[in-house]
Amino acid sequence: MDASLVHSPAVSGSESEPSAAEAFPAGTPARVTDPRPLPPEPPLPGDCCQSGCIPCVYDLYEEARERYLAALQAWEARQHGE
Repeated sequence: MDASLVHSPAVSGSESEPSAAEAFPAGTPARVTDPRPLPPEPPLPGDCCQSGCIPCVYDLYEEARERYLAALQAWEARQHGE
């Protein structure tokens, strides 16, 4: 291994991620700091093997969709200050 890479901040992790305050200064719109949740990608027709897998990709999608709808409802409440 190249010794110059060992001490590189990108490799060693000595540089931390910016804090929320640094990344999003005061006055940053809420849509930037609290983005709307994205829906899960539905499975493609060929993703299901039709062999009765447990869980089926459609079951996993439905669970992800339920989590998305709950997250969306919470996000909408935050946007309206409820």
